[in-house]
Amino acid sequence: MNSRAKFFVVFASTSLAALLLAGAVIGKSASPDGPYHHLAVYTEVLSRIKSEYVEEPDMKSVTLGALNGLLESVDPFASYLNADQYQEYLKKKDLYKGDVGLTLSKRAGYIGVVSALPDSPAAKAGVSAGDLIETIKGVATRDMPLAFAEMILRGDPGSTVEISIFKSRQPDPKKVVLTRAAIVYPPVRSEMMADQIGYVRPETLIAGKVKEVAAAVGALQQQGAKRIVLDLRNCAMGDPKEGVALADLFLDQGLVAYVQGQKVPREDFKADPAKAITKLPLQVIVNRGTAGAAEIASAALLDDKRAQLVGEHTYGDAALRRAVTMDDGGAIILSVAKYYSPSGKAIQDVGVTPQTLLQEPESQVELDEDGNPVAPEADTAPKDNVDYLKRAIDTWK
Repeated sequence: MNSRAKFFVVFASTSLAALLLAGAVIGKSASPDGPYHHLAVYTEVLSRIKSEYVEEPDMKSVTLGALNGLLESVDPFASYLNADQYQEYLKKKDLYKGDVGLTLSKRAGYIGVVSALPDSPAAKAGVSAGDLIETIKGVATRDMPLAFAEMILRGDPGSTVEISIFKSRQPDPKKVVLTRAAIVYPPVRSEMMADQIGYVRPETLIAGKVKEVAAAVGALQQQGAKRIVLDLRNCAMGDPKEGVALADLFLDQGLVAYVQGQKVPREDFKADPAKAITKLPLQVIVNRGTAGAAEIASAALLDDKRAQLVGEHTYGDAALRRAVTMDDGGAIILSVAKYYSPSGKAIQDVGVTPQTLLQEPESQVELDEDGNPVAPEADTAPKDNVDYLKRAIDTWK
């Protein structure tokens, strides 16, 4: 496919997604058959493309791009899998024990990196939050279903997979070969710092890590800690309910979070006084790689004024996801309910904004209007790393 045709597919995919959304809104407000009005718009656009475009387009690619663009516009963690892809997904999703340690989402059609697990194959190769994956095994990720990308990154431990990535300040893609491994989740780190400040850092919130946090905080208190710093930077893995459990260690009353969707009735999660383990002053550090369960905990502690938050705006991901099967054998994997902060903010929509905002020296990959990475300006050289921990401690002074 030549460059003009590639541009057409990208442009058409984005345009069709926008038309589908606009048509749905117009249909609801202007026609008795509102929910279906957008289908007429979509059909007419396809017809015009097929009959009037300068050359015969790949209609399968256009349609697939439109569907993925539509899903990305409402949920960056959603995926559309056709019948063959969904069957392969069901067959292989739990088959392999090797992985590369990435939390992913969709961004501008590409596969974007939310966070890389410390000491994982991806982290060791220099892949980090904000990177964009251009290809996996030589296949472009533009309009690739997220769930399918996650599946093909897995494999037998010791096997390799080549990806190409766009990194901040490097507009040209870089090829990286990752050696899959059985993922080992790091233990919770803790230490007593100067001025009797206890430091606790869970790298993930998978099952069991909240208990490790509780044990670490308890040990620090026994050692004489007078304040606690909870470092949740790049903490993106874990079931959302683990975020509720983490917040519950520091809250003895009130609403922690609630979950709700169109077909999922509201469920409130309230603090259990019996589970609170400390009343020490608390600082929480977050960044762009803080997602999911860690965001739920951060939002609860912020809204309750139980903790001061320091760092970057978080990623924005806290939802209940399910596979919704389709008549043709395919499936849509998407959020069916969102987690909300006590103040009623949908975390997936707005993330969590700390009271003390800091900025990492390198921003995410910048894209132009066509969705292509661009070179940075000459005067945007990286600055020295921000000492998040020092800034968090300084807020107590």
